[in-house]
Amino acid sequence: MSDTGDKPTKKTPLKKSKYYEIHGPVFWPSVILITILIVGTLLLGDDAENWFSAAQNAITDWGSWLFVAGVNVFIGFSLYFAFSKFGSIRLGGENAKTDFSTMAWFAMLFSAGMGIGLMFFAVAEPMWHLLYPPHSEVGSTQSVRDAMGVTFLHWGLHAWAVYAVVGLSLAFFAFNRKLPLSFRSVFYPLLGDRINGWMGDVVDILAVLATLFGLATSLGLGASQAGAGLEHVFGLENTTTLQVIIIAVVTAVAAVSVLLGVQKGVKVLSEFNIRLAGLFLLFILILGPTFFILGNFVQSTGYYLQTFAEYATWVEVFDEDGGFMSTWTVFYWAWWISWSPYVGMFIARISRGRTVKEFILGVLIVPTIVTFFWMSSFGGAAIFLETTGIAEIAAAVEADQTTSLFVLLDQFPFAMITSFLAIILVLSFFVTSSDSGSLVIDGLTSGGKIDSPAAQRVFWASTEGLVAAVLLIGGGLGALQAAAISTGLPFVIILLIMCYSLQRGLNREYNEMQDKEADKEREDYRTIVSRLLKEQREKK
Repeated sequence: MSDTGDKPTKKTPLKKSKYYEIHGPVFWPSVILITILIVGTLLLGDDAENWFSAAQNAITDWGSWLFVAGVNVFIGFSLYFAFSKFGSIRLGGENAKTDFSTMAWFAMLFSAGMGIGLMFFAVAEPMWHLLYPPHSEVGSTQSVRDAMGVTFLHWGLHAWAVYAVVGLSLAFFAFNRKLPLSFRSVFYPLLGDRINGWMGDVVDILAVLATLFGLATSLGLGASQAGAGLEHVFGLENTTTLQVIIIAVVTAVAAVSVLLGVQKGVKVLSEFNIRLAGLFLLFILILGPTFFILGNFVQSTGYYLQTFAEYATWVEVFDEDGGFMSTWTVFYWAWWISWSPYVGMFIARISRGRTVKEFILGVLIVPTIVTFFWMSSFGGAAIFLETTGIAEIAAAVEADQTTSLFVLLDQFPFAMITSFLAIILVLSFFVTSSDSGSLVIDGLTSGGKIDSPAAQRVFWASTEGLVAAVLLIGGGLGALQAAAISTGLPFVIILLIMCYSLQRGLNREYNEMQDKEADKEREDYRTIVSRLLKEQREKK
């Protein structure tokens, strides 16, 4: 093992042309494995759903403890990096400047991180936990608290801690140690120049697959919700065919955004998303049960903090019935982990110039608070309408989760307009997820290159849409969940090793900073002594 943080001497071999620039040992195995999955799913037909379900159950049965332990460890590492001696290290070096304003930075990381999921689950999840509370009796006051408390658990610090440690690792080794912006680079303190061999290739291939299937899950959720919205507003039947058409259209738009790049494509769309989402949130806050929403936010946040240790370590060991973990908690942890190469690499690309402490707290705290307020507003409004008997939201959610948001909007004025805007927002988040993801996968398969040929980026945007469509055809949302969990499992171990590797890299960087400061102090001391001696000589 090597304890160095220096740049590898061996160059990553790339195959170049006008239309592509790929790292073959990562690109081709990734394409082959993805093709096998697509072809296998289509050939299995109706049996594919059973295969995906069996895989999900098997992984959950013996791997749930690993997911739960892993995400808690990531929170610990995040706080350690932020508040330890490493917090003052600046990504890109002590003189590095930020590429984006703080507001634009928040907008992009938030849009890439959770956009589609927030639209899909903001009403559906609290309502589902209200119907089937995992920690209390149905209909009790405690079940209402749990509905929001468990939702906050799934969308809070754990999710963003995964993104924070991955994004920090990628940004640090790319900007400070001058390594390629690729997942293999984060293991350089442990593997040295061997990251350019088969070990690094395997890490990047796993990152490609995890990213692709994590994205496919989000795209599938977005397509199913957009389809439900089109059925709700325009009467179109929300079939798998309609969802595949939605994926195809949005993938084409995402390809155009990819061609425009981060500044003109992703950044503009991300800021549009935030503005429209802000108006959407304001609408619910003003026309909905305002004081209930505000009180719900404060109390549910407090309840989340009170029950944090208990809920964050619950794995259903003593629950005979079980089933909750595989459907909800383990799925979420696997989803966040499988998304982490994508979101982490994207956040890394936009975070040059920020200190470690600023990065961690920015990624960990601000999006969590905004997410909690979003869930409190939409989920809280639904709970208020349900528990007061004004409307039956829960029954609609139980019948079809994809319609939950639109059923809620029906209870307020201008329902047709707000439902249409909700569809637009879902599709816009859909596009930003797709184009950001294609940029990341392209970077992984091109040896860490940031600006690869346009055709290559379009290829990956199209592949993401194809995988999402095939998984929807082969097994619906269950297949998407199984794919996310399957790729998330090996990545838990990889991310745990990554945290140790990052600690070694940061420690070396900190020691070098200390040495530079000591050298500067000695130089300043010599300068002062030299000046004093000169003054004494002049006096004589």
